[in-house]
Amino acid sequence: MSKLTKDYLLYTFSIMIVFWGMYWLCSLKGMSLDSNYFLYIPYLLGGWSPTIASFISLKKNREVKDFKDWLRNVFDVKHNIFSYMMVVMLGVAYILPQCLISGYEKGMPVYAIIVMIPMMLFMGGLEEAGWRYILQPELEKKCSYFISTIIVSVIWWLWHFPLFYMQGIGQYGHNYFAFGISILGESFALASIKKNTNSVWLCVLNHCILNSLSGIYVVNDNITGNIVATVVLVAVSFVFIKINKCKKIFN
Repeated sequence: MSKLTKDYLLYTFSIMIVFWGMYWLCSLKGMSLDSNYFLYIPYLLGGWSPTIASFISLKKNREVKDFKDWLRNVFDVKHNIFSYMMVVMLGVAYILPQCLISGYEKGMPVYAIIVMIPMMLFMGGLEEAGWRYILQPELEKKCSYFISTIIVSVIWWLWHFPLFYMQGIGQYGHNYFAFGISILGESFALASIKKNTNSVWLCVLNHCILNSLSGIYVVNDNITGNIVATVVLVAVSFVFIKINKCKKIFN
């Protein structure tokens, strides 16, 4: 494991434990976001731990010069239409099987996705500044693409664990293991985007789309739907990798 990887994981989990730990302690006393808005501070800072750790560890290891350099690497928006189409199609491949198998409730109206995607930059999307910017490519220096993606999915899943025990949070009370199955599929989708385009931004955008779709189509808890969606995502991800290997259509 490289020094950059060790630094990144240390900072990510340390920041998460401190701030989500604060929220958890408050939730034990019956406090939640609904009536105690100050709790958004530890909640958001814990959620931003992969992003904060990304800049700190990259700067420490001299992989970026400054914050401007880091931003430039994260928001590399110049890609062709095929790359953006891939990002959208992986979003559809994520949500459609779950809706068909598990059923869903209507959440926000579909057109709300225009507003939700930018909002999700700060509610999950920028995690990719760590998971796919640092962790995935660093692991691939030592392991195969497949094994690296599995490892990232397990670490990503473990990082989410506290959310399932923090009252007032969307994940509270849900099936953590079913969520882990979804994380596996998402990890392969995001890893394929990074492999095909070498873009952090497109990973960020896909993450924002997935989170936004989950707010529009509120899928019922059903582990079968999660399994099928993950199988579909993994299969589609490898198809895109195969296509790009033959045609080089993504950049």
